[in-house]
Amino acid sequence: MTTPPPEAAPPAPSATTVADATAQNAATPVLTDHDRGIHGYHKQKDEHLKRLRRIEGQVRGLQRMVDEDVYCIDILTQVSASTKALQSFALQLLEEHLRHCVADAARKGGDEIDTKVEEATKAIARLLRT
Repeated sequence: MTTPPPEAAPPAPSATTVADATAQNAATPVLTDHDRGIHGYHKQKDEHLKRLRRIEGQVRGLQRMVDEDVYCIDILTQVSASTKALQSFALQLLEEHLRHCVADAARKGGDEIDTKVEEATKAIARLLRT
């Protein structure tokens, strides 16, 4: 009984081939969703609009309460609820920005990641001041 000869391994790529491929990848810019004008909140846009309309209704309710001379503490309770709703929306939007826009910048590399991280840091600072 004869055994078949072992299969030969494919030849190793030459140094020129690897260098050429690396140079080609470095020269080819990475195109991200952000480059195409697609933002992190794109997939949840309808949900966000629905949420913002609900918050808008809360604010209009505040106007009505003032117009109807409702007790101050009751109005303040509603102000607190509206503020919390806006903060919650802001945090969700920030998370989507980090997962999408900042992650896209990281994939692209270069100075853009520093810019996106700085933007996010400033946005977080603004949220903390409120």
